[in-house]
Amino acid sequence: MNSWAGRAGWAGLAVVALVVALNSVALAQAKTSPGAGPAIVVVETEKGTFEFETYPNEAPKTVAHILELINKRFYNGQRVHRVVPGFVMQFGDQQTRDMTKEKMWGRVEGPPVGVAEFSKLRTHVRGAVALAHNGDASKADTQMYVTLADTPRLNMKYVVFGKVISGMDVVDKLKYADRIVRVTVREAK
Repeated sequence: MNSWAGRAGWAGLAVVALVVALNSVALAQAKTSPGAGPAIVVVETEKGTFEFETYPNEAPKTVAHILELINKRFYNGQRVHRVVPGFVMQFGDQQTRDMTKEKMWGRVEGPPVGVAEFSKLRTHVRGAVALAHNGDASKADTQMYVTLADTPRLNMKYVVFGKVISGMDVVDKLKYADRIVRVTVREAK
Protein backbone atom coordinates (compact mmCIF):
# COMPACT_ATOMS: atom_id res chain seq x y z
CA MET A 1 0.00 0.00 0.00
CA ASN A 2 1.46 3.38 -0.93
CA SER A 3 1.78 6.09 1.72
CA TRP A 4 -1.04 8.25 0.24
CA ALA A 5 -3.55 5.38 0.43
CA GLY A 6 -2.45 4.62 3.98
CA ARG A 7 -2.95 8.22 5.02
CA ALA A 8 -6.35 8.33 3.28
CA GLY A 9 -7.40 5.20 5.16
CA TRP A 10 -6.36 6.70 8.50
CA ALA A 11 -8.05 9.98 7.60
CA GLY A 12 -11.26 8.10 6.79
CA LEU A 13 -11.12 6.33 10.14
CA ALA A 14 -10.54 9.66 11.88
CA VAL A 15 -13.59 11.15 10.15
CA VAL A 16 -15.74 8.18 11.19
CA ALA A 17 -14.51 8.50 14.78
CA LEU A 18 -15.27 12.22 14.76
CA VAL A 19 -18.81 11.65 13.43
CA VAL A 20 -19.46 9.01 16.11
CA ALA A 21 -18.14 11.36 18.81
CA LEU A 22 -20.27 14.28 17.58
CA ASN A 23 -23.38 12.09 17.43
CA SER A 24 -22.71 10.96 21.01
CA VAL A 25 -22.43 14.58 22.13
CA ALA A 26 -25.68 15.48 20.32
CA LEU A 27 -27.50 12.58 21.94
CA ALA A 28 -26.14 13.53 25.35
CA GLN A 29 -27.36 17.10 24.84
CA ALA A 30 -30.80 15.88 23.78
CA LYS A 31 -31.63 14.23 27.12
CA THR A 32 -34.79 15.58 28.67
CA SER A 33 -35.02 16.97 32.17
CA PRO A 34 -36.99 15.33 35.00
CA GLY A 35 -40.72 15.93 34.56
CA ALA A 36 -40.53 16.71 30.85
CA GLY A 37 -43.25 15.19 28.70
CA PRO A 38 -42.88 12.60 25.97
CA ALA A 39 -43.19 15.13 23.11
CA ILE A 40 -40.00 16.66 21.75
CA VAL A 41 -40.52 19.47 19.24
CA VAL A 42 -38.06 19.46 16.33
CA VAL A 43 -37.61 22.84 14.61
CA GLU A 44 -35.79 22.63 11.29
CA THR A 45 -34.55 26.03 10.12
CA GLU A 46 -32.49 27.16 7.17
CA LYS A 47 -29.53 27.44 9.59
CA GLY A 48 -29.90 24.03 11.24
CA THR A 49 -32.16 22.18 13.66
CA PHE A 50 -32.98 22.68 17.32
CA GLU A 51 -35.16 20.59 19.61
CA PHE A 52 -37.07 21.44 22.74
CA GLU A 53 -38.73 19.36 25.41
CA THR A 54 -42.27 20.15 26.53
CA TYR A 55 -43.88 20.46 29.98
CA PRO A 56 -47.43 19.06 29.82
CA ASN A 57 -47.54 18.60 33.62
CA GLU A 58 -47.12 22.34 34.24
CA ALA A 59 -48.74 23.72 31.07
CA PRO A 60 -51.07 21.03 29.69
CA LYS A 61 -53.36 23.28 27.63
CA THR A 62 -50.46 25.28 26.24
CA VAL A 63 -48.53 22.16 25.19
CA ALA A 64 -51.67 20.59 23.67
CA HIS A 65 -52.38 23.86 21.79
CA ILE A 66 -48.85 24.02 20.32
CA LEU A 67 -48.77 20.31 19.43
CA GLU A 68 -52.11 20.67 17.63
CA LEU A 69 -50.72 23.59 15.60
CA ILE A 70 -47.61 21.56 14.75
CA ASN A 71 -49.73 18.60 13.64
CA LYS A 72 -51.61 20.98 11.31
CA ARG A 73 -48.20 22.12 9.91
CA PHE A 74 -48.96 25.67 11.06
CA TYR A 75 -45.31 26.67 11.59
CA ASN A 76 -43.89 25.18 8.37
CA GLY A 77 -42.50 27.84 6.05
CA GLN A 78 -42.80 30.72 8.49
CA ARG A 79 -39.98 33.15 9.26
CA VAL A 80 -38.37 34.45 12.40
CA HIS A 81 -40.03 37.81 12.99
CA ARG A 82 -38.21 39.03 16.07
CA VAL A 83 -34.65 38.72 17.35
CA VAL A 84 -33.33 40.80 20.22
CA PRO A 85 -29.69 39.81 20.85
CA GLY A 86 -29.15 38.56 24.39
CA PHE A 87 -32.91 38.39 24.95
CA VAL A 88 -35.20 36.40 22.58
CA MET A 89 -35.73 34.83 19.15
CA GLN A 90 -39.41 34.68 18.17
CA PHE A 91 -41.54 33.04 15.47
CA GLY A 92 -45.11 31.86 14.98
CA ASP A 93 -46.91 34.52 12.92
CA GLN A 94 -48.47 32.93 9.85
CA GLN A 95 -48.12 36.21 7.91
CA THR A 96 -44.34 35.75 7.83
CA ARG A 97 -44.73 33.40 4.87
CA ASP A 98 -45.52 36.52 2.80
CA MET A 99 -42.69 39.05 2.48
CA THR A 100 -45.17 41.68 1.24
CA LYS A 101 -46.80 41.65 4.70
CA GLU A 102 -43.52 42.22 6.55
CA LYS A 103 -44.74 45.42 8.24
CA MET A 104 -47.48 43.38 9.94
CA TRP A 105 -45.24 40.54 11.17
CA GLY A 106 -45.76 39.81 14.84
CA ARG A 107 -49.04 41.71 15.05
CA VAL A 108 -51.60 39.13 13.99
CA GLU A 109 -53.07 36.98 16.70
CA GLY A 110 -54.19 33.40 16.23
CA PRO A 111 -56.43 31.18 18.32
CA PRO A 112 -55.63 31.77 22.02
CA VAL A 113 -54.78 29.09 24.57
CA GLY A 114 -57.38 30.62 26.92
CA VAL A 115 -55.51 30.13 30.18
CA ALA A 116 -52.24 31.32 31.75
CA GLU A 117 -50.43 28.25 33.11
CA PHE A 118 -47.63 29.86 35.11
CA SER A 119 -45.18 27.63 36.95
CA LYS A 120 -42.52 28.39 39.53
CA LEU A 121 -40.80 25.17 38.42
CA ARG A 122 -40.35 26.24 34.77
CA THR A 123 -38.63 29.60 34.52
CA HIS A 124 -37.03 31.82 31.91
CA VAL A 125 -33.54 30.34 31.84
CA ARG A 126 -31.44 30.41 28.65
CA GLY A 127 -33.24 28.22 26.12
CA ALA A 128 -36.70 28.45 27.72
CA VAL A 129 -39.55 28.28 25.20
CA ALA A 130 -42.61 30.38 26.03
CA LEU A 131 -45.64 31.96 24.39
CA ALA A 132 -45.71 35.64 23.53
CA HIS A 133 -48.78 37.78 24.19
CA ASN A 134 -49.93 41.40 24.20
CA GLY A 135 -50.47 41.85 27.92
CA ASP A 136 -52.83 39.00 28.81
CA ALA A 137 -51.13 35.61 29.15
CA SER A 138 -54.44 33.77 28.70
CA LYS A 139 -54.64 35.27 25.19
CA ALA A 140 -51.23 33.93 24.14
CA ASP A 141 -51.67 32.17 20.83
CA THR A 142 -49.28 30.89 18.19
CA GLN A 143 -46.18 33.02 18.66
CA MET A 144 -43.42 31.41 20.67
CA TYR A 145 -40.01 32.63 21.68
CA VAL A 146 -36.75 31.15 22.92
CA THR A 147 -34.80 33.07 25.55
CA LEU A 148 -31.18 33.74 24.58
CA ALA A 149 -30.14 34.39 28.19
CA ASP A 150 -31.56 33.90 31.68
CA THR A 151 -34.45 36.39 31.88
CA PRO A 152 -36.07 36.13 35.33
CA ARG A 153 -38.08 39.36 34.85
CA LEU A 154 -40.38 37.36 32.52
CA ASN A 155 -41.20 34.72 35.13
CA MET A 156 -44.91 34.51 36.05
CA LYS A 157 -45.72 36.88 33.16
CA TYR A 158 -45.28 34.49 30.22
CA VAL A 159 -45.97 30.74 30.16
CA VAL A 160 -42.85 28.60 29.79
CA PHE A 161 -43.91 25.36 28.13
CA GLY A 162 -40.57 23.97 26.98
CA LYS A 163 -36.79 24.23 26.92
CA VAL A 164 -34.21 23.73 24.17
CA ILE A 165 -32.35 20.44 24.70
CA SER A 166 -30.24 20.42 21.54
CA GLY A 167 -29.23 22.97 18.92
CA MET A 168 -29.05 26.08 21.07
CA ASP A 169 -26.15 27.13 18.83
CA VAL A 170 -28.65 27.15 15.94
CA VAL A 171 -31.06 29.35 17.91
CA ASP A 172 -28.18 31.75 18.57
CA LYS A 173 -27.48 31.99 14.80
CA LEU A 174 -31.05 32.77 13.75
CA LYS A 175 -31.72 36.27 12.45
CA TYR A 176 -34.78 38.26 11.43
CA ALA A 177 -36.51 36.72 8.36
CA ASP A 178 -34.66 33.38 8.58
CA ARG A 179 -36.99 30.60 7.49
CA ILE A 180 -38.51 27.90 9.67
CA VAL A 181 -38.50 25.00 7.21
CA ARG A 182 -40.54 22.51 9.21
CA VAL A 183 -41.67 21.85 12.78
CA THR A 184 -42.44 18.28 13.81
CA VAL A 185 -42.83 16.23 16.98
CA ARG A 186 -40.92 13.14 18.02
CA GLU A 187 -41.14 11.01 21.13
CA ALA A 188 -38.50 11.42 23.85
CA LYS A 189 -36.08 8.52 24.16
